[in-house]
Amino acid sequence: QVQMAESGGGLVQAGGSLRVSCAVSGRTFSLYHMGWFRQAPGKERTFVAVISASGLSANYADSVKGRFTISRDNGKNVVALQMNSLKPDDTAVYYCAASNRRRAGDEASDYDYWGQGTQVTVSS
Repeated sequence: QVQMAESGGGLVQAGGSLRVSCAVSGRTFSLYHMGWFRQAPGKERTFVAVISASGLSANYADSVKGRFTISRDNGKNVVALQMNSLKPDDTAVYYCAASNRRRAGDEASDYDYWGQGTQVTVSS
């Protein structure tokens, strides 16, 4: 069973930066594609970014391209999301997710394991 725990959320002013991380248990971390999703109050959970198991490719939602960067360290079983130029619309609970399927995209159904989420609040 895979267990994941996010950390690093908090309150930041618009234009600022924040880095959220996700620690993953187990010896098979390097086999999982890892994604980040977010859910704002009263809204559905939406895709933010995904990084391949090898770390060689990544994709982003249009709303965060050029501002957010996803990365992973397969030696430490950690995936991170660096968020720059934050906007109030980025306010949400951020979830990391793991997929052991052949490919993982922007659909929540592509992922098999989820963390509990970490709150990110951007003030105007």
